[in-house]
Amino acid sequence: MKILLGIDIGTSACKVAAFDMDGRVVAQSTKGYKVYYPLPDYVEQDPNEWWEAVCVAIKETIISGKISPANVAGIGVDGQSWSAIPIDKVGNVLHNTPIWMDTRSSEISRRVVEKVGFNRIFDVSGNSFEPTYSSPKILWFKENKPEIYAKTYKFLQSNSYIVYKLTGAVTQDVSQGYGVHSFNMKTGKWDDSLCEELGICREKLPEIYACHAIAGELTDIAAQATGLIKGIPVVAGGLDACCGTLGAGVAEVGQTQEQGGQAGGMSICLDEALAHPKLILSFHVIPDLWLLQGGTVGGSGCVKWFKEELGSFEDELGKKTGESVFKIMDDGANAIQAGSEGLIFLPYMAGERSPIWDKHAKGVFFGLSYSKTRAHMIRSVLEGCSYALYHNLKTAEEIGVKVDELVSMGGAANSILWTQIKADITGKRIKVPTSDTATTLGAAILAGVGTGCYKSFKEAVDRTIKITRTHEPDMKNHEIYDKYYNMYLRIYDNLKDTMELIGDL
Repeated sequence: MKILLGIDIGTSACKVAAFDMDGRVVAQSTKGYKVYYPLPDYVEQDPNEWWEAVCVAIKETIISGKISPANVAGIGVDGQSWSAIPIDKVGNVLHNTPIWMDTRSSEISRRVVEKVGFNRIFDVSGNSFEPTYSSPKILWFKENKPEIYAKTYKFLQSNSYIVYKLTGAVTQDVSQGYGVHSFNMKTGKWDDSLCEELGICREKLPEIYACHAIAGELTDIAAQATGLIKGIPVVAGGLDACCGTLGAGVAEVGQTQEQGGQAGGMSICLDEALAHPKLILSFHVIPDLWLLQGGTVGGSGCVKWFKEELGSFEDELGKKTGESVFKIMDDGANAIQAGSEGLIFLPYMAGERSPIWDKHAKGVFFGLSYSKTRAHMIRSVLEGCSYALYHNLKTAEEIGVKVDELVSMGGAANSILWTQIKADITGKRIKVPTSDTATTLGAAILAGVGTGCYKSFKEAVDRTIKITRTHEPDMKNHEIYDKYYNMYLRIYDNLKDTMELIGDL
């Protein structure tokens, strides 16, 4: 039996899943690693810890699934966005990478936009020059760690680092290109002149690969570290959101994915590079398609935070009953009316990305009173993250991109209540495929297409993607939510200056 491996380098953990050719999970494993906060605005991870986690997770997957390494036909890797991993010529990591939540380069971003010009950068890259992207982080190394910048052979993305460790190949897949603003969003190539204007050395950027292109084969060293065998083909892989979009079945123009992992967001499939300055534009992992994306901080991470900091009651109840803590939280929230009786949550727990791009934004519970319970707070968290999704969809409409239906992925899609809340707030039908494995499945599909296990992306999607349930929006609730959504927007507008002041303090 042929097996495809998908590896996902997430923010909180690495996931490895083995799939058969019909997209069924044979076995999987998850291994966590640390996030470091050395200074205000600094958010880092150690890529060496990613690799250690990958090796352990692959071994566990192979053993638990009783998989013969000889049956592994290909490996695909996806990863979190906007890394800037400096490696030397022999592949040593020279510094922890700032990750997507890192905003240390805010002042650099401001100076670059002032010097080069917003329109010049946006016309090439299709993206605003924000500190969370890779370009400002590369420039931060150049300005603040010149000795590391000088020693850097290439700056890698999260998935390309793992591909390097597996194969020894130095690559940059096309879907992650959007993180570096000298990447031309129309041609899929580096723009040498903009590299020079931005001050980024072109030689420090890897060559660009199609996401399903075979980057190399598993080396003997990597085989020993992972428990696999030498020679297995490894494709270049792609951005986690793009692979998740593919793994959710979004492979044609007009289809849209909404995600609820650690972070939230949406990806709208387009056949042209249609950009909005408040959104995110990338290539899809499927050739000749683009994704207009919204990326929010508010996702399952907000629910996880609530559980860990305020969910002791649900935790104890779960220990007594054996029920999932998240199921208990959902049950409580389900008893509360739409709108949480006026309790509104702003999910800006680490600043916010699109569409407000405000590193000073803060999480807020607005409307607390003695009548509010823990269940009100839980439901308001689910609703607040859903308002953030709606905000991105409404922003896309400003350039004529309208969505009729969403396909949901990520851990949040396991919650029937949360998915229904999203349907009611957005007013869109939501379909749910096999949610937990969409991202790793997308990475595995890339490997399947790249190695010829599937003749096309269409064949792969038709064969592997199964819709498990559908949520129709309750339009009466939608009308209620629209009123609260407008308040959600006003609360941020009224507080954003205060948020910046308290951040300075």
